[in-house]
Amino acid sequence: MKFRTRLRVTFVTIIVLPLVLTALAFSGIGLYLMNVHQGFPAVDLDYTAMTENMREVVDATDQVFSCLKEQAEADASRLADMQYLEELNSGIARRTTYIIVRKGDGLYYAGNEEAAEVIFSRLPGYGERDLSEDPGIYYDDLDKFVKQLDFLFPDGSRGSAFVVTKVNSLISRKLLVDMFVAILLILSFTGFMLTRWIRRGVFNPINELNAAMRKIKEGNFEYALETDAKGEIGDLYRNYEDMRLRLKENDEENRESEKQNRELVSNISHDLKTPITAIKGYVEGIMDGVADTPEKMDKYIKTIYNKANDMERLINELTYYSGIDNNRIPYNFHRINVADYFGDCVEEVGLDLEQKNIELNYSNLTQPDTIVIADPEQMKKVINNIISNSVKYLDKSRGIIDIRILDETDSIRIEIEDNGKGIAQKDLPKIFERFYRTDASRNSAQGGSGIGLSIVRKIIEDHGGYIWATSREGEGTCMHFVLRKYVELQDEKQVTI
Repeated sequence: MKFRTRLRVTFVTIIVLPLVLTALAFSGIGLYLMNVHQGFPAVDLDYTAMTENMREVVDATDQVFSCLKEQAEADASRLADMQYLEELNSGIARRTTYIIVRKGDGLYYAGNEEAAEVIFSRLPGYGERDLSEDPGIYYDDLDKFVKQLDFLFPDGSRGSAFVVTKVNSLISRKLLVDMFVAILLILSFTGFMLTRWIRRGVFNPINELNAAMRKIKEGNFEYALETDAKGEIGDLYRNYEDMRLRLKENDEENRESEKQNRELVSNISHDLKTPITAIKGYVEGIMDGVADTPEKMDKYIKTIYNKANDMERLINELTYYSGIDNNRIPYNFHRINVADYFGDCVEEVGLDLEQKNIELNYSNLTQPDTIVIADPEQMKKVINNIISNSVKYLDKSRGIIDIRILDETDSIRIEIEDNGKGIAQKDLPKIFERFYRTDASRNSAQGGSGIGLSIVRKIIEDHGGYIWATSREGEGTCMHFVLRKYVELQDEKQVTI
């Protein structure tokens, strides 16, 4: 439930609930005081009697008494008519006013039999009081006001008609005390229920969120909060969960990054240590006079130069990968004709492979006008890295590298296949990871930093393509990567698909 709705419900409850409960309490207490103590049944309850003054009670009694008196003067025999008496009694507006008719010493008619039994024995006898001067009798202990009318029944029997009215000149002290206690209990109950409701709906969830945030502060990202609640509380829980999952993911990435950084330092130390050790060895040989002939001196110097080049190549690859991994190297994309571009690349790498006695085969099965969007320099690095990796792991006396360009409708697929020693199936999914080498001992005799293929994958993915490898041990490896074609529409709007 939303806070706004919760506040509206609280506002309405604070107003309506106490009013309803107070009304019920007032009715119950009034019923108890008027009916239990005064002998009135629930159906005869008249709440106006609880607040009227004595003058109003006398006036109400006089109205009924006047009717009886007029009838006695006109025709006293009708006062013996039960039907007439019943009609007159039922027509009284006040339910706490009723008629009693006595014949002789016995009860002839009672408009309220239960109440009449309480007061009948205390009513004055026929002719005991001067009715012409006496306005009525007030029974303080019973809170009853009575007016008497004497008459004779048709058979000559003495009769008396009494109009009895319950009296409450003001709200009684007991009612005030009881109502005060009732209102106090009602307000306490209302406050308790609202406090409990708000506590369950607001404070408890906030306390849970505080506990969860402390867990986050302590680095514990496993403390989950689940809820089906709606409104702001539900949103807070769900936002917390999103934040927790993101922080957990970032923490795992940071841990993995730290692990990779430690591995990076270890790999760099290992890869740099080998050429540095060789350089030191050859320099010491020169200093000790081992290279005592011009031929040996020339060999030592060339070896030192080659090792220095290996170190420079490793540092350049690390610097390049760091830049491209952090998106600090800008791409210069151009429209490239596939046939022309890959033809030039093959011609360029072919000369170097020919010197190494490696056969290079090239075939292009795409249309002559096929165009892709690519960065020429970065794509050349992809081809060089793949071919360089193939050359390192050629183990045949006659090495062969095949480059094929295939047409796949809306894209082209480039395949670079060698006849090297191949890659084990268990290692195949990992070859594009940083610093991964299939030789667990990390023997650097073949050179390389272990990041060449990871650079290749990064460049291909930044071009919107994808790359994978297939291999069979002892037979060779084939690298496949796909680039999307560029299509120019007839209305000269250019799009890539």
